[in-house]
Order: sequence, then structure tokens, then C-alpha cells
Amino acid sequence: MNKNRKQTHFGIDPQTRQIVLGKWRIALPDSPLLRILLGSLLVFCGFLGFLPVLGFWMIPLGLIVLSHDIPSVRRRRRRLAVWWARWRGKANSSNGS
Repeated sequence: MNKNRKQTHFGIDPQTRQIVLGKWRIALPDSPLLRILLGSLLVFCGFLGFLPVLGFWMIPLGLIVLSHDIPSVRRRRRRLAVWWARWRGKANSSNGS
């Protein structure tokens, strides 16, 4: 069990319904409407990332929030996560030889 806690994880914890970004955890609202509104707002403001206060980091965070309630976004996020894990596995295995 300690091994799982030391690994960095990114996404949504299904038990606590929190966004997990490595060591940090951010609680999501209980209401699906508020989660969709928050995710949409993060994505929209992320597109304005060239402005001083906002940033492009808001886009992936908004997509993670939206993936909690919207199945099509969840499927795409999951495909990306699987692709990333496979790519990292291949990159790590080729570096070790």
C-alpha cells in the first residue's frame, strides 16, 4: 500500500471525488451543474492564457473536471492516459538498455 501512495497520480480520485495533481488534492463541488460550469470556465479562461493572470494550464485542468461528468471527455482523457502510460513505458524501457 505504501508503494501506491508514493507514486504520483493525476486525475480524479473516485473514492474522494477530488482532483489529484501529484501531491495536491482539490475538492470538486458535489453538484454536477457546478462541476460542468467550473470545468467549462477553466477551459474558456485557459484559451485566454496569453493574458497576465490566466494561464494555458487551465485547459487540461478544466478537461479533467469535465471528464467527471461528460462521458465523451472521459473517454478521450482515458485514451490519452493509456497512450501516455504506454509511451512512457516504451521510453523508459529504451533508456534502460
